[in-house]
Amino acid sequence: MLETTREILGWCTLLNWTILLLWWGTIALAHDGLQALHGQWFRIDPSRFDEIHYQLMGAYKLLVLVLNFIPYLALRIVA
Repeated sequence: MLETTREILGWCTLLNWTILLLWWGTIALAHDGLQALHGQWFRIDPSRFDEIHYQLMGAYKLLVLVLNFIPYLALRIVA
């Protein structure tokens, strides 16, 4: 049971970091196009667009660490 939980948390961590890296890469490579598209829909200026994504990426990263990676490490230590 602990082994299965540890494997699940490990895969969740890996998949969530992959999503975060894809998100970052998309913003880095297609920033202007994405900002223009979202700016049309929501009337967001470029600095606010960057701020929103920076905050959301930070929150996502924190949640991945707290909910996936730290429990994974704890199970690695215990079992």
